[in-house]
Amino acid sequence: MPQVVLTVSPSIMNEIKKKYNSDLSDKQPPGSVFVAKTSSCTITGYKSGKVMFQGSAAESEAMPWQSSGVSSSRKAPAKKKVSDHKYAPPAHISSLSAIGSDEVGTGDFFGPITVAAAYVDHSHIPLLKELGVRDSKGMKDPEIIEIARNLIKTIPYSLLILPNEKYNAMQKKGMNQGKMKALLHNQAIQNVQRKIASYDAILIDQFAKPDIYFNYLKGQSTIVKDKVYFATKAEEIHLAVAAASIIARYSFVMEIDRLGRENNVKLPKGAGAAVDLAAAKLIQKYGDQVLGKLAKLHFANSLKAKKLAEQSDRS
Repeated sequence: MPQVVLTVSPSIMNEIKKKYNSDLSDKQPPGSVFVAKTSSCTITGYKSGKVMFQGSAAESEAMPWQSSGVSSSRKAPAKKKVSDHKYAPPAHISSLSAIGSDEVGTGDFFGPITVAAAYVDHSHIPLLKELGVRDSKGMKDPEIIEIARNLIKTIPYSLLILPNEKYNAMQKKGMNQGKMKALLHNQAIQNVQRKIASYDAILIDQFAKPDIYFNYLKGQSTIVKDKVYFATKAEEIHLAVAAASIIARYSFVMEIDRLGRENNVKLPKGAGAAVDLAAAKLIQKYGDQVLGKLAKLHFANSLKAKKLAEQSDRS
């Protein structure tokens, strides 16, 4: 999608807002001053002084303001510490056009594993920063939902959801979580590759050593290896991984909420004591089999919940 980003003074910001007064939207992303939507362009003004024009008419709509502002410039990215293996990303990867992938839900008893891959062109990096894209671990669910809904309209991505029933069947057959994640990452990346013409790099948020990751993929008809890099905390290294993390987290939140609504219960995240209590109540209400649809059965929470349910029945 064509986009132009300008940096303008507060007075010019107000003039732009006034021009589109009749097209102003009630819904605004975090950090914005206004959002206006015409039939062929979305104009968003930010508190930082930047104005983003998105859509087929982006250039023509931005043209009158070009002399009043300056094009956004990208600062040299801060260097992040990266791994020293042969698949370590180059120091300048944060400024490249890249596909990033990340997963969510692996440590949660309730809810599915969700894996997302996203492509961020280097020219869109300022735009994603304006949208608030960063490490999702520091965000609350409402902000993740807001940013993700903007992201999925802006960048190419692939989202894969592994339902708990399928997860439990695969795990019962001896497949560990690491292999499941590798298969999902590999597929999500391929899905994004089909949507774009080219890219400079692929960065995977490292959950296993590269050699182990590729070993998990043995036997697959297609294994993506060209231009692939791995790094822990990769969401701090490239916005493509941060974007993938936000999309995956958004999907996980939506899925766990849906599962809760279908079973008339609020499903806690994580794998702590609150999870044990919620699972025990579900067992009492629906029986043991309900957990197979909602949770990862091999977690210790399953046994703890069953014991709590039995104790409650005896009391």
